[in-house]
Amino acid sequence: MNKIESDVGSILQSVYKKFINQLIRDYLIGSAAAVLGVGSIFIFFALKVSVDEVVRLFFILVISLVIMVICELFVFSRHVRPIRNLFQQSRPSLETLRSVYVHTHRFPILAIKRIFGPHLFGLSIPAAILMTTGVQQGLLSLPMSYIMLAAFGVPVVASMHAFIEFFLTSQAIRPVAMHIRGISKELYGHELSLNGQVLVSIQRKFQASAFLIGTFPLFLFSLGGYIRDDLLANSVSYWNWTAIILLAGIVFSSLGAWVLSREVQHPIQSIYNDLGEVEKGDFNVRTHDIYSDEFSRLVAGFNHMVSGLKARETMNDQLVQSYFATLAAALDARDPYTAGHSERVARFSLEIGRLAGLPDHKLDILKKTALLHDIGKIGVRDSVLLKDGKLSEEEFDQIKQHPVLGEKILKEIQPPESMAPLLPGVRSHHERIDGRGYPDGLKGESIPLEGRILAIADAFDAMTSDRPYRKGMEVEKALQILEEGRGSQWDAELTALFIRNFRSGNLDSGSTKVS
Repeated sequence: MNKIESDVGSILQSVYKKFINQLIRDYLIGSAAAVLGVGSIFIFFALKVSVDEVVRLFFILVISLVIMVICELFVFSRHVRPIRNLFQQSRPSLETLRSVYVHTHRFPILAIKRIFGPHLFGLSIPAAILMTTGVQQGLLSLPMSYIMLAAFGVPVVASMHAFIEFFLTSQAIRPVAMHIRGISKELYGHELSLNGQVLVSIQRKFQASAFLIGTFPLFLFSLGGYIRDDLLANSVSYWNWTAIILLAGIVFSSLGAWVLSREVQHPIQSIYNDLGEVEKGDFNVRTHDIYSDEFSRLVAGFNHMVSGLKARETMNDQLVQSYFATLAAALDARDPYTAGHSERVARFSLEIGRLAGLPDHKLDILKKTALLHDIGKIGVRDSVLLKDGKLSEEEFDQIKQHPVLGEKILKEIQPPESMAPLLPGVRSHHERIDGRGYPDGLKGESIPLEGRILAIADAFDAMTSDRPYRKGMEVEKALQILEEGRGSQWDAELTALFIRNFRSGNLDSGSTKVS
């Protein structure tokens, strides 16, 4: 078993334990609200029974609950088995992951089936049999009509429990679904999704929720009023009973509104947060597609939109890179003896930038600056730029203007902010550390970092490239000149990084490929 498989196994086991613990907590919340809460209201407040009968009813309730729990544990074990089996595997297959992913999304529906199956009948049938037997044996003095009313009321109470359990389970499965997606991505590079499949629509959720929240308190009041027909004769008892029913209704309505709002808020908040990342320019963000309603389609649409934006950004970046490379090639084409100069300067500059620990966005700026560092030479006459012999003082003054001309040309490109980061390096790539460079005579660290890096790369390539009037220097000699100029002509630290790296064999002067 390799490390990835071991990590996957331990993560799945941890997630599974948290999932089961969460389901147990949710089940206890729903049961407490439905069975113990509402059931106890009728047993201890609505029914007119003696203390002995209350004790007997309590034991009937306990026995019924035990039977219900046994039946429900049996069904729950079957429902959770696929998830449990998956989490016991160190390297589940992709098909297993896909199958369990769908099964996980069906878990809230299975929770409803458990409640209206073993939960409902495991509680109501034993309770009805025991209560009927108790009435027949004279142990309970309840009218048989009450037992019939209970047969009608229990499904309504079960609906309340199912409502709460459905939404709590919907929350509980999300970490499980996310981890299954993560394992699939890590092991197989495949992102699992329901592909827009709607298991329970938002419309059905809201319709059922509104119906239960609206009618449940009315049902409680009507049923209680039927059982306690003496309440109308005593106004104090009537209002006490009304207060109890109102309290139960308010608690259920509040709990229902809370779980329903969470169901809607979670996907909206997730998409909203990811929209903020997209707004910042991060097109790698993806919202987790862990929903089984219409929000799944919304998430899929959002992710598709972001993928489209990323593809367009990639294409635009390729076009921009091609634009810079084409401009650099056009500049170098003016002089066949300097062909590839801008590409080589860019490659050397990037290597120095990486050695200096520059972040990716700074390296991108450095690369573009290097490719266009000599664009100002467009404004220099061919008779001066391509002259074989020694330049006159006036001609050299013209050459020294090309950094300023380059900055001026780039300022004309729209939008201005696209070229602004390139301007300092283009203008300052002929400055010297000792202040004797041009065009501004900057000194030391007042020279922009891009300019200090470009000065080293530009000088090295100029020394090692062939010219019509001379052959390029040997690499070691050029490195020696750089060594001698450290701290005076070139930045001491950056130059040392370049020389050390070149002598270690990590660079060569022949390739023009920029990566």
